[in-house]
Amino acid sequence: MKGLWDHLLAVVPACAPPVMAARLVKRCACLLREASLVAPAVAPVGRLRFTQVTPRTLTSSATSPSSHFPGSLSGLSEKEQVFTTRPEQQEVDQLIQKASRPEELLELLDGGHCLQENHAALMLIQLSRLLSDKPEYKALLMQDARFQRLLQLVDGQIASVWHGPLVRLLRSLYALALPAACKELQSVEQEVRWRMRRLKYKHLAFLAESSATYMQERGSQELLAELLVHLERRWAEIEDGRMVVAMMAKTGPLSEPLMNRLEDKCLELVEQFGPDELRKVLVTLATQNRRCVPLLRAISYHLVQKPFSLTKGILLDLAYAYGKLGFQQPQVFQRLAADLLPHTPSLTSGEVARCAKSFALLKWLSGPLFEAFVQHVLDRAQTIPVPHLCNVLLAFAHLNFHPEREDQFFSLVHEKLGSALMGLHPALQVDVVWALCVLQQVQEAELQAVLRPDLHTHFLEGGSPKDQSTFQKLLHINASAQLEHPEYTGPHLPASALVPRLSALDRKVTPLQKELQDTLKGLLEGSSRGSFMVPTQYGWVLDAEVLLDSESQFLPPRDFVAPHLAPPSGSQPLPPGAKRLAFLRWEFPNYGSRSRDLLGRFALARRHVRAAGFLVVDVSTVGAQPRRLATPGSPLHTGEREARKVVSRAAVPGIRSGPCRPGLRASPRVHCPVQARGRGSVLKYRMTVWSHLYLGWISVFNNL
Repeated sequence: MKGLWDHLLAVVPACAPPVMAARLVKRCACLLREASLVAPAVAPVGRLRFTQVTPRTLTSSATSPSSHFPGSLSGLSEKEQVFTTRPEQQEVDQLIQKASRPEELLELLDGGHCLQENHAALMLIQLSRLLSDKPEYKALLMQDARFQRLLQLVDGQIASVWHGPLVRLLRSLYALALPAACKELQSVEQEVRWRMRRLKYKHLAFLAESSATYMQERGSQELLAELLVHLERRWAEIEDGRMVVAMMAKTGPLSEPLMNRLEDKCLELVEQFGPDELRKVLVTLATQNRRCVPLLRAISYHLVQKPFSLTKGILLDLAYAYGKLGFQQPQVFQRLAADLLPHTPSLTSGEVARCAKSFALLKWLSGPLFEAFVQHVLDRAQTIPVPHLCNVLLAFAHLNFHPEREDQFFSLVHEKLGSALMGLHPALQVDVVWALCVLQQVQEAELQAVLRPDLHTHFLEGGSPKDQSTFQKLLHINASAQLEHPEYTGPHLPASALVPRLSALDRKVTPLQKELQDTLKGLLEGSSRGSFMVPTQYGWVLDAEVLLDSESQFLPPRDFVAPHLAPPSGSQPLPPGAKRLAFLRWEFPNYGSRSRDLLGRFALARRHVRAAGFLVVDVSTVGAQPRRLATPGSPLHTGEREARKVVSRAAVPGIRSGPCRPGLRASPRVHCPVQARGRGSVLKYRMTVWSHLYLGWISVFNNL
């Protein structure tokens, strides 16, 4: 090589133009590189490779600059190199493709065939395919001398393997379970790292999709990290929707920046997606619990606007994904429910349970669809598994859904649970009985099954969030036994378990809750006339409690007997005609989607508070309408008159009011509440709480 530089310096005159000198230096650099490839005695430095070309040779020409060099340099080769495309398929290629046994591939090594640089790699790729479902033969293959020769042959020709076979070769070596310390495997990994910048993006995506799991398991962290970096930097090269969907599923969890880029690219290509791609994207987001709102909105738009033909499997996956992510899109839910209804007879019991659970998470109640679920359960009464029936029951309880064929359905439920309830997991036993309490269908034997000491002791002592949630349901079951089943004789939870825990009050104050407290404090003109955030022994927390005598005058609630507290407080008995008022605040998430009906848990709370002897005042910007407002000139109830006086004194001039609700009549001096359209609307219309508090209070006194 030193002689080559000496010849170069001798050829270039001292006064040569810069352009001529630059051309000569460039030509010499090419000759040096090519000479290193064709000279077998010289080891390549830096392992620079040409890919997808045949070895290039050198020749001297009268018109080329190289003709000025001495004959020793031109003697390195005799033919001019030609850049060719991929060679035509040979006989050995067909033999590799048609091989159906590993033995047929290994025999090619001794068959006298002319094996080129890619053939050894293709043989290993085919071997991994043949042994993919035969893991017991992989250990025997490692001991075969012909397999070791094949590995050595690949290692010697690795620089000449084309890009596509190279990435498939690495995946195949991982699949063949070669040891991490194997020299040939490390050589292939190193070659992939050197070629990383020259590989097409589809090769990088294939490598990530097929080999990322192997790299994690086998400790190839450096190669995986470098692969993820290149995928992230070159994300703009993605042009295929299938590729971005596959990468989101395989490599998205491994790199947060890459997943962000993939979401952006998916948002760009979402218009080209079909229903199957949309399904895969949604399921991937749900599996990774990524709530990318712009992407979810775009997918929802296309699901609603385009006339896709959605199969049963796609519909079930869409319902699962939306339910897991908690993304509200009523138009999509309507289509899912309408398209699922004709498929209900062909659904399995597991699919019905899964679908019902998904709609329960979405808080979306479709009457026809859920009635079809009931019919499905009744038609398969003898074969439906108990766990699937439990999931359907829990979904009904969450949405507070009471089927039309209620007697038949719950007769089947009690029959199935009669012998199987005790065999379920303790937490599932509590969930099922709690669901029956919500739906007002629980029986004495089922109450006894979960209130027995040997079951609830574990949850009383547990400190995990799941155990605390189960214990809270036990309190609700115990309250149902006390308040709604007077014939129930026991067992009950011990008195020590009824003491409210601090976690019941340790919650973030919502805007509506703050407005309610401020409003009531101004109304009561002192904290002694009412109590706020009152924890009860029933597992519920009252937002406020007020005690009125027979003349509707405020009494201090702390001075009188309060059996709803744990332990009970107060010493004086209630005066004759006294009434306890409980203010219950209902937020937007307490209702079903696009509904004014409370979800099952909160309907149970209001039912328990009423059964405990309280008059319930519902305070909510989405709450149910009162039964009646007084018309002008009509006589007012004593309590209603007193409540109107109190609210009128507390009202601020200039209250902003809206039109009356349809079907309600109001006197000229009564303002109808402003219709709130979001959680933050309470702050925008400060007097909304006053209006709803007034209407709720009036509805209570109308029922006295």
